[in-house]
Amino acid sequence: MNIFKSHFWYNKSQRNGIFLLVVLILIFQAIIVFVDFSSEEKIATNSPEVLAFHKQIDSLKLAEIAAKKPKIFPFNPNYISDAKGEQLGMSLEEIDRLLAYRKTNKFVNSKKEFQKVTKVSDSLLNKISPYFKFPDWVVKRSQTSSSQKENRSFYSKKPKHKISSTDINKATAKDFQTISGIGPAFSERIINYRKKLQGFSFENQIYEVWNLDKDIANKVLNTFRIIEKPIIQKININTATFKEVLRNPYIDYELCKKIFNYRDEVAELQDIKELTNIKGFPLDKYDRIVLYLVAK
Repeated sequence: MNIFKSHFWYNKSQRNGIFLLVVLILIFQAIIVFVDFSSEEKIATNSPEVLAFHKQIDSLKLAEIAAKKPKIFPFNPNYISDAKGEQLGMSLEEIDRLLAYRKTNKFVNSKKEFQKVTKVSDSLLNKISPYFKFPDWVVKRSQTSSSQKENRSFYSKKPKHKISSTDINKATAKDFQTISGIGPAFSERIINYRKKLQGFSFENQIYEVWNLDKDIANKVLNTFRIIEKPIIQKININTATFKEVLRNPYIDYELCKKIFNYRDEVAELQDIKELTNIKGFPLDKYDRIVLYLVAK
């Protein structure tokens, strides 16, 4: 009994402290039970602040979804695979049409041709066409074609000019501009190329004028012909310098090297026809090349 009595024996001040602690505990318990701490103020879910907060959350979700989507990089539409087409949103029929067209060794060179072949909708075309990347030569050809169309429309109603000569080697720039589709730029280009050739020796040399459309060149030949052959200054292939031979309109640097290597081997060309013995000599240009060369 003495053992238990030692645990419950308190002096007066200790008993007062315990009593006060018990009273405080009972007061706090009563407050918790009987006092309502909930706030009566309610937040309206349709308030501008709440709506703006939800809108911001939605935009963040959309941004996260967009970031997870596979990115589209510029590509050549001629090489769309099944997987790539599906990623772009194309149907199997549309992909198959493109693949069948490519099996014929043909290429689409514009977004209009792509739609014509695949029959994709306008909305899908507008979505994916900004990523189309065609070869540089296709882009340049498209730009050239559009500029030629502008030239044709601009010069289709030009005032009549009396042609001074129908000889293609004597015609002036104004004479050439009487042809529909030829403006100052192309007429000057024809004149400059004629000077480079020292005159047209073959009528089909007009097709060699840079960027001149074949149909327009045909129109030129319908009006202008070679009436007088040009007098061309020929150079001796056995004594000419490298630079002199390289000035030939139909001889490039590589061919010029082959000619001089051959000349070193044989010491001297007895006949200009010996050029055809050179390995890799362009036989289709022989009649043009020899216009400017002679073997003496």
